[in-house]
Amino acid sequence: MADETRVVILGGHGKIALLAAPKLVEAGYAVDSLIRNPEHRDEVAATGANPVLLDIEQADVDALAEVFAGAAAVVFSAGAGGGNPERTRAVDHDAAVRSMDAAEQAGVPRYVMVSYARSETDVETLDRESSFFPYAQAKHDADEHLRGTGLDYTILGPGRLTLEPATSALWPLDSAGRPLDGSEPPAELPGASRENVAEAIVHVLRTGAARRETVNFVDGETPLADALS
Repeated sequence: MADETRVVILGGHGKIALLAAPKLVEAGYAVDSLIRNPEHRDEVAATGANPVLLDIEQADVDALAEVFAGAAAVVFSAGAGGGNPERTRAVDHDAAVRSMDAAEQAGVPRYVMVSYARSETDVETLDRESSFFPYAQAKHDADEHLRGTGLDYTILGPGRLTLEPATSALWPLDSAGRPLDGSEPPAELPGASRENVAEAIVHVLRTGAARRETVNFVDGETPLADALS
């Protein structure tokens, strides 16, 4: 039986995860944050989360399912960080897919993927020789796999990530990264605060919003609760 207050975060030492964990704890959740480096235990524990040592790049489906057992939700906020196409594929796609399979195996009812805006369309428009293409392909394929599962998922697609404080307000985008409201985009769209992404994670888990939906966004003026309804 699932513990309705337990959430497992993959990529527990990432910037978004470190912002999301204390917000989830404040909202009443128990958080297990998966990390691969034992030196990160104290920093993760300081957020109120329970650090769990497990390298998702190496862990198989059974090992992940064992950690997920009884959880209400899994949040995938891990990433290879770019620079190595093979490792990008190994983490951003292969480990992500194993985590989805493990969530289904463990009977976890909710799954939140932190992706990026344009993950649905970049693979059609980017130069395949671009250094960004392996990441775009990995995220695109992982997101597509998730859409084909029976999981109660939400895919969050923020634009260019920033370290700005949360505004709790978003500008929803379509799958090509254009304003969903049809307005004329500026020459350069604003970025997406990592803390806004963290707040979005909490909101969709707490309210059940955006089930089996992909929500792309940057920082804007639409209250987060309205953008993620």
